[in-house]
Amino acid sequence: MSFKKLGLIEPLLLAIQELGYKEPTTIQQRAIPLVMQKKDIFATAQTGTGKTAAFSLPMIQRFRKNNAQNIKALILSPTRELAVQIEQDIKNYAKHLDIKTLLLVSGKDINTQRKNIRAGVDIIIATPGRMVEMIEQNTDLSHLEIFVLDEADRMLDMGFVKEIRKIHPVLPKNHQTLLFSATFSDKVRKLSKLILKKPVFIETSKKNSTVDTINQIAYMVDTDKKAPLCAYLIGSRNFEQVLVFTKTKQSADFLVDELKKDGLKVGVIHGDKTKANRLKTLTQFREGKIKVLVATDIASRGLDIEELPYVINYELPSVPEDYVHRVGRTGRAGRTGEAISLIDIYEKYDIKDIEKVIGQKIPKETVEGFEPDPNIRRKDVDEVKLKSEHKKTDKKRPAKKVYKKVNSTKKRKTTKRDAK
Repeated sequence: MSFKKLGLIEPLLLAIQELGYKEPTTIQQRAIPLVMQKKDIFATAQTGTGKTAAFSLPMIQRFRKNNAQNIKALILSPTRELAVQIEQDIKNYAKHLDIKTLLLVSGKDINTQRKNIRAGVDIIIATPGRMVEMIEQNTDLSHLEIFVLDEADRMLDMGFVKEIRKIHPVLPKNHQTLLFSATFSDKVRKLSKLILKKPVFIETSKKNSTVDTINQIAYMVDTDKKAPLCAYLIGSRNFEQVLVFTKTKQSADFLVDELKKDGLKVGVIHGDKTKANRLKTLTQFREGKIKVLVATDIASRGLDIEELPYVINYELPSVPEDYVHRVGRTGRAGRTGEAISLIDIYEKYDIKDIEKVIGQKIPKETVEGFEPDPNIRRKDVDEVKLKSEHKKTDKKRPAKKVYKKVNSTKKRKTTKRDAK
């Protein structure tokens, strides 16, 4: 199927052709006609499958004659970085049309943003916190036609459910809602019942699965050899651009120092870095000035690096579903990618939980010179014992002994001594 057959107008077809789009992805084929039909949508699709184009292309087509008199669409994004990326994508799609967008994120002067709204805007892309602030300052959403929640699962994981509950009631009753999520969870399902009306459910892949174009592998290694192995893989295999995930900010800073010792050009983004610093580092990574980007899960959410070939899990995520988001940074839009996980003795159960979530086994190998020491044992012996819950055993309690009650009133037998 071509984009033209989906009913898109010529200015949009020209823009996506200039961007190098050839054929619509599955989520685009299924979602674009439904958005045009003004249907509510609950879509689960893997990261990197073209969700932004799926909701923004038909949105732009609908609002091309609006002349920015009123806000017609609101797109909520969990992070500033993702919001910036969405706005840039929409501008690229609408380059041959008169569509006005506005980015509402914290860190920008709120009074200036209010002035920009009064000047006229078609589509707002916002983070939940800043949008609540704008609503509290009487931003008019009475003419809104489309409400989009992008990366809804991550939004809930980051604790934005209260903000969503504040935003949703002020929207017009007859608006269209589009909910997109990379993973499927009870939280997302509960939210969908709150904000969607008779939605069309779109599932383009197996629940919580990873894309087929990603080659996944795990290397077994001792904890203290993780950083040297990470540097060795990047250097010996000549990774030109690689995103490395850590679980904590402390691990990220430690790894950056270790990789710099090996002469690698490294940048880091995590919660302790300012938004300006994170944006600058991300730009340098995109431009190739930085070869390795080390990031925590929260800071990296929404990263959209075109043709990113490699992702390394220096540490596995605390939540198994986050593995799907991490490896989804590569293998985007049908391209191939490689996702490497470094597994120590403390993560052998975590990798099993991840395999259950994605529904497939991840091959486990060792790298010569970095083989784990078979004599090393986990120090948290008590925790290891508790892991027996993975092998659910139903131990039967021993049967209680039954003692016969002796009747003390029973007459004893008479004897010859009694007879005398």
